[in-house]
Amino acid sequence: MKKKTYDAIIIGAGAAGLTAGIYLSRGKASVLILDTAIPGGQMILTHQVANYPGVPSTSGYALSQTMKEQAVSFGCEVESNVSISNMILDADHKQIEVNNDSVYTSKVVIIASGGRSRMLQVAGENELKGRGISYCATCDGDFFQDKEIAVVGGGNSALEEAVSLTRYACKVTIIHEFDHFQAFDHAVEAAKANDKINFIMDTHITSFKGKDSLESIEYKNLKTGETQSMALDGCFVFIGYQPNTEFLKRTGVELNSRDEIMTDEDLQTNIPGVLAAGDCRMKKVRQITTAVADGTISGMKALEIIHR
Repeated sequence: MKKKTYDAIIIGAGAAGLTAGIYLSRGKASVLILDTAIPGGQMILTHQVANYPGVPSTSGYALSQTMKEQAVSFGCEVESNVSISNMILDADHKQIEVNNDSVYTSKVVIIASGGRSRMLQVAGENELKGRGISYCATCDGDFFQDKEIAVVGGGNSALEEAVSLTRYACKVTIIHEFDHFQAFDHAVEAAKANDKINFIMDTHITSFKGKDSLESIEYKNLKTGETQSMALDGCFVFIGYQPNTEFLKRTGVELNSRDEIMTDEDLQTNIPGVLAAGDCRMKKVRQITTAVADGTISGMKALEIIHR
């Protein structure tokens, strides 16, 4: 079994993890970044990033590669497509076993495992994700100027984002599987008062259609069984968010009822030497910029711990 020791191990190579790695490695710490997929996290699913300050509009994949190259240039080691088989975090020297053949130890661990928007899990969704199907109005709303779009969901996020999307789209159709909303009254009232918003209730989407980008949806009324289709330029899905924290369930890291990691203002968890950054932790706003901010804070706090 291969063994190696680092000053810090970062779990997750998205915006938060890569930023933490940049700060740590520039601070002369030895850093290993582990990711269960490829570097970039949710960024690589974003067709175009237009609101990252100081960076002209670019693809999420290109931005993630730039971040990775910068981290590596400062000395970070990055391992992709790994499987974490065991973790011991409640010790002075944290231990992470990878792929059942390597054990890495460190004084500090930063969990930046990110999260994912809940998907509808219907035909065509995977293929058209990022090509007309979006899970972030702030990220992608302005790409649908004067277009017809749908919003799926019935909670506060769905209704509030539907209203915000009317700044761009000429028509917004809210599709919800129940006959009532699970949002606050003020959110429902604001959506109903907007002339650009229409409602299709008791309905769920059964498939997304399109060749290079989304062209239409098929949907079914859950009371009558009737199926119909609708031509669309875009569809925004807001049915919940799932942090990637399943692997932490037996580590002692404190999670809230939504499985988000609990931290203090320095992004420290309840376990000394274990920090969390980015979309896996409890927070309200999830953007590339907020993930980068978390990476900065956690990286600087980790340096402080390392040099005690």
